[in-house]
Amino acid sequence: MSMKVGIDTFGCDHARSGLGTYMLSFVSNIQPSQDLTVELFGAEIDHYTYTSGKDISYKSVKVSGSLNAERLWHFSSCPKFVKNQNYDVVLYPAPERVLPVSFKTPGIAIVNTVLSSNVEGNRDWTQKIQIKRGLYCCQKIIAASNFIKQDLVKHGIDSNKIEVVYNGIEHKLFFPAIDLQDDIVNVKPFAIKRPYFIYGSRLSGPEKKHIELIKAFSMFKEKTGLPHRLVISGSDGPFSAEIHKAAFESPYASDIFLTGYFPHESFPQLYAGAEALIFPSVNEGVGLPVLEAMATGIPVACSDAGALPEISGNNALYFNSDDILQICDTMIKIVNNQTLRNEMVKKGVAWANNFSWEKTVQQTFEIAKTLSDK
Repeated sequence: MSMKVGIDTFGCDHARSGLGTYMLSFVSNIQPSQDLTVELFGAEIDHYTYTSGKDISYKSVKVSGSLNAERLWHFSSCPKFVKNQNYDVVLYPAPERVLPVSFKTPGIAIVNTVLSSNVEGNRDWTQKIQIKRGLYCCQKIIAASNFIKQDLVKHGIDSNKIEVVYNGIEHKLFFPAIDLQDDIVNVKPFAIKRPYFIYGSRLSGPEKKHIELIKAFSMFKEKTGLPHRLVISGSDGPFSAEIHKAAFESPYASDIFLTGYFPHESFPQLYAGAEALIFPSVNEGVGLPVLEAMATGIPVACSDAGALPEISGNNALYFNSDDILQICDTMIKIVNNQTLRNEMVKKGVAWANNFSWEKTVQQTFEIAKTLSDK
């Protein structure tokens, strides 16, 4: 039996955020067939953002560019729109930003963030109501980790309608560098001198623990006197002023490099040239950067909180992100213990091979088919 699936592109930041990267990777691995027709819908500006080079149609919707306008459209017009398009099932990959609160056509919310971080302390009560009511009413939820699933259940959502499907890795992009001898990593528009530690994350809030990492790096420099640098790659967010201030006030400010927004396709080279990925964020629901870094063949050290232990398994070094000394000592261990480094690299590459976007797409459409057949 053939199935027509609609995919909502609203809320994905025109491919310039984690949600946008998810959408790009997901769509690029779709294989339409006689049994599967896929159509994306969203703003006209994204007509070719996600479908370029793919034989997948796109339906433009006339909505002004503001997030509030997109939310209003989902509240008032989306259910009728998707019904008129004759979709059997609709995927909503950005439910924390835009999501209908009623469903005439079966809907699957794909949750890649922790619900608590989008609801607790959120002063926008209309957004909170839309998120929670939409998640309560949609027919299925795909959670990117068991950590996200447990958080959804904590908020009263029926665990029986939640399926866990892990994100994949673009193995064509993220793979071990065969030979990287240069002292400079040229990643346009930057030329970054090695050795360096890398942390890629948007400067969005204190839970990302950028400031703690900066302090731990300063301690690392003081203790070791080594020439390492700290590269922080991520677009500015609500917490960026505090992070820039912490970097500027560090006695090793000249060795701390904040790149700003960094294209996803440039991260493989940035990872491959790094001494290690240090990932202190404590509220990750997906933790995809740790897998991507492992796939490029570098050691990973990360927080022992959120979904990171689930995603990384026994293939990373863990630390308490509030313990500056512990982060520092972990960085020293990675630098000084070559045997440990080699073991971590070998295990990390093997572990990352378990994750692929082909598998993610296949499992997602298998879940969609269970709704289409009803």
